[in-house]
Amino acid sequence: MKRVEVAASGRYEVLIGSGLLSRAGVLVREALPKAEKIAVISESTVFPLYGAALCETLERAGFEVCEYVLPAGEASKNGENLLKILNFLAENRLTRSDAAAALGGGMVGDITGFAAACYLRGIACVQIPTTLLAAVDSSVGGKTAIDLTCGKNLAGAFCQPARVICDPDALGTLPESVFTDGCAEVIKYGVLRDPVLFSHLEERGRSFELEYVLERCVSIKRDYVCADEFDNGARRQLNLGHTLGHAVEANSNFELSHGSCVAIGLAVVARAAAARGICTHECAGRIVSLLEKFGLPVKTDAPMDALYGHMLSDKKRLGGTVNIIVPEEIGRCRVLPLAVEAAREFMEAGL
Repeated sequence: MKRVEVAASGRYEVLIGSGLLSRAGVLVREALPKAEKIAVISESTVFPLYGAALCETLERAGFEVCEYVLPAGEASKNGENLLKILNFLAENRLTRSDAAAALGGGMVGDITGFAAACYLRGIACVQIPTTLLAAVDSSVGGKTAIDLTCGKNLAGAFCQPARVICDPDALGTLPESVFTDGCAEVIKYGVLRDPVLFSHLEERGRSFELEYVLERCVSIKRDYVCADEFDNGARRQLNLGHTLGHAVEANSNFELSHGSCVAIGLAVVARAAAARGICTHECAGRIVSLLEKFGLPVKTDAPMDALYGHMLSDKKRLGGTVNIIVPEEIGRCRVLPLAVEAAREFMEAGL
């Protein structure tokens, strides 16, 4: 088992290892010795696969367990379901010493964490990711949110988990398309901070060493979170590919997957950076080629007028400025602040 310690406002561990789901009760009890009740929040695809086993191991560890299952899909990450979860926690009389456990992908982790941050002004949350994207990214760092009509993740709170339990075996049941989706975030981490990881992905393709990749991505995110927990500086670099990616996602009415949209955003910003001389064309070409090697899209047919409108609603916009994360070389990126109209022109250079 690999352990990655995150020393944020709340100190916790990310545990990575085969078979950890069957030991989740003991591992949660270590982190929450005083909790009596735990609400398992999941979704309709994941819970039939792993819900019974998780509830059983939690009960063996002495927890009183209740379960709430959301419909699968990003559309469930909304205010209506957030209120339903909060009422569920209240109906089951959870107290401030109790906890919620998110069993699923990014949607479940985001809405469960936000509910935990809101209920009784804050109860503990345990993240148990079952997708590659959630394992390497959204389960770590404490960002929680729901989507609003105007855009993705526009309402949320910082809520560092009490523990993250990542069992790579749970990723074995993922549909190929969902696993591929997570690969976009994995590639992002290589571009951001780790040329060795990037080369490993180039050499191994989809047969990459899973536990090594999970630990590296989580460790990189840990470093950003510890340096800038509340996303006011260095942590913004984690948005590499996300500014245009979120616009593409919103423009599709969330029919395109998050990972596919991040891949498009990453490819566009790499090509734009090369066109502006920020990175070499060779660097941009390696990024685009690796995305294509993993079967991820690198272009969009969406009109720039529509994408620009969605960019104006992005939560990362600061007044009249949009911060674009650009690669300078594999393993090094920087923040490029641009006026919103200049950001449009920059993105157009990469389309």
